[in-house]
Amino acid sequence: MKLFFTITCALLGIFCTKAQTNDSIIKRLTPEKFIEAIKDSTVQVIDVRTITEYNQGHLKGAKKVDFLRPTEFQSYFENRDTLQPVYLYCRSGNRSMNAAKYLKKRGFKELYDLRGGYARLPDSLRVSLKVEIDENSF
Repeated sequence: MKLFFTITCALLGIFCTKAQTNDSIIKRLTPEKFIEAIKDSTVQVIDVRTITEYNQGHLKGAKKVDFLRPTEFQSYFENRDTLQPVYLYCRSGNRSMNAAKYLKKRGFKELYDLRGGYARLPDSLRVSLKVEIDENSF
């Protein structure tokens, strides 16, 4: 019985360590930490919302790559450097987390998701810009 318990605990420990390692590729950041991180102009900031949502307001410097348009999304990331950090956000955090999971499967190594999405950002951190963007552009 002791041997069974010891083996079970050892396997559980290995499994939990592996799960933590894999999950560490995607990090959920608070709005404050996310905004602080994207002040570095060399990072990729990706807004995965629709064009309508994007035009209602977005983070300064964010690139609109609509996750609900799979061809657009896949095409944009097809030849990107998988080692470069990617900061993702959407309205509530659901789409951006799904986008992060997709990118993780495609080999991206450093992904950040805005916890709570754009809706949770304080007004002082938003850039409300009405911009005209071709719906097919990215």
